[in-house]
Amino acid sequence: MSTSLATPAAATPFHTTINDGVAELVIRHPPVNALDSAGWFALAAELDALGRDDAVKVVVLRAEGRGFCAGVDIKELAARPEMIAAVNRGNYETFRAIHRNRVPVIAAVHGFVLGGGIGICGAADIVIAAECATFGVPEIDRGAMGGGAHLQRLFPVQKVRHMYFTGEPITAHEAYRLGSVERVVPREALRDTALAIARTIAAKSARMVALAKESLNGVEDGDLEDKYRWEQGFTLEAYLSADSGESRHAFAQKRAPQFTS
Repeated sequence: MSTSLATPAAATPFHTTINDGVAELVIRHPPVNALDSAGWFALAAELDALGRDDAVKVVVLRAEGRGFCAGVDIKELAARPEMIAAVNRGNYETFRAIHRNRVPVIAAVHGFVLGGGIGICGAADIVIAAECATFGVPEIDRGAMGGGAHLQRLFPVQKVRHMYFTGEPITAHEAYRLGSVERVVPREALRDTALAIARTIAAKSARMVALAKESLNGVEDGDLEDKYRWEQGFTLEAYLSADSGESRHAFAQKRAPQFTS
């Protein structure tokens, strides 16, 4: 049985279908799948709804377009810096809705995986990457913090710091070498690969899988949500600085920033 949960794509930046226990949530918000605060809250609400639906045993989260997700809508924040608190909360709720979901969430990514896209992958249970995927946190060049807590759930500490301080991305094959993604596949095989894994999980006892996820979350090192909230406090502090505002304006105006520090 196939069921559509989301309202039409014109009203939300994603679309969801359910088929034989597998929910497929597809982000499609051109040009780069960067979501504004309302989009992040809507995504969190959809994920929470899927977790409460007894017809759902696994969620596959993927995207259409040039890349998986470019994170937050920088243009929204450039025009309205006061929206940072809402954007922070929307990100937090989305990542929580994935990590704490009743069912496993598989992220199937391609192209650029940036900012909030990293948060999605870091919160997910399994990550499948297309050969074209790259993972990065360019926040340091956008006048922000963010993604470190979830990045450390994907990569070793020193790799995280190199990525965080330089803003430089890594490839899907490097991510696989580091044990961060389950498989690297051709772009055209990404969806089928993710759905095949999802169907394998969906065939198991729903109760056993739910218990397994809850138990695995409980034995993780530290509380992911608490660590992310700590990190978000520094994002807010960063946004109060002159250099942060200059970074956002320079990005929106496609010019080199002129820093005071």
